[in-house]
Amino acid sequence: MRGRSDVRALLLALLLAGAVDARAGQACQDKPLSPGEVIRSMNLAQRTVQALESSGARVALVSRAGQDLSRYKVRYSHMGIVVRDHPQGRWTVVHELNDCGTAASGLYYEGMGNFFLTDLYRYEAQLIIPGSALQDRLAALFATRTPLRMHTPRYNMLAYVYSTQYQNSNQWVLENLAAASAPPGDVATREEAQAWLKGLRYQPPTLEIPATVRLGARMFRANVAFDDHPFDRRMAGQIDTVTTEAVRQLVRAVDPQMKTVVID
Repeated sequence: MRGRSDVRALLLALLLAGAVDARAGQACQDKPLSPGEVIRSMNLAQRTVQALESSGARVALVSRAGQDLSRYKVRYSHMGIVVRDHPQGRWTVVHELNDCGTAASGLYYEGMGNFFLTDLYRYEAQLIIPGSALQDRLAALFATRTPLRMHTPRYNMLAYVYSTQYQNSNQWVLENLAAASAPPGDVATREEAQAWLKGLRYQPPTLEIPATVRLGARMFRANVAFDDHPFDRRMAGQIDTVTTEAVRQLVRAVDPQMKTVVID
């Protein structure tokens, strides 16, 4: 995966070559980030870390705006879970990334600078800071192999919320939240996470996607599929997938102590 070395190496590449190639999580293109874009991304990363430091959190959810999804009433396109290894330690973002527009994904563990070193649509971030109890459960979860078991490499940008056939990046966050929120030992797999969510009668906001858009996306994008969605809802253009707002909705439902911070 190009453009995913650490922040120092990226800045060195900027000085040497005048640009940084940051492509993970999107279709691979030949357009590198400009020096100005790198500086703005790094400034946003620094402000996000400062907000985390001020919050006193040890675990949070961080979102970026990588594309314009306003037509679907979605402000942030991509979310990860950010964890601090000890009270004075560094912040690590753990997130699922689509591999350059293919039908595959991987899990990445990286610093906040790398998380924002991509072709951002808007230089704005959102932090969802759970209450201390849910933070503790998430920290304990990430000391196990459950987050790895929750990952399915068959990527679909519009994966159905209640299918394990595919997965999108925000769905991985949602299912790990389910594992952390459920009673200990109840959720260790994707199937168990989805069963727990069904028990809550959880329903993400539905995206209205007409047939012409669905057909074009399915024909020309390897990372989009609709065959995991219920036939009747799919034909009606009702796509129940997991967005960043859908994850925020779940945190709000299970954790009244949660807080949202916007960094712009």
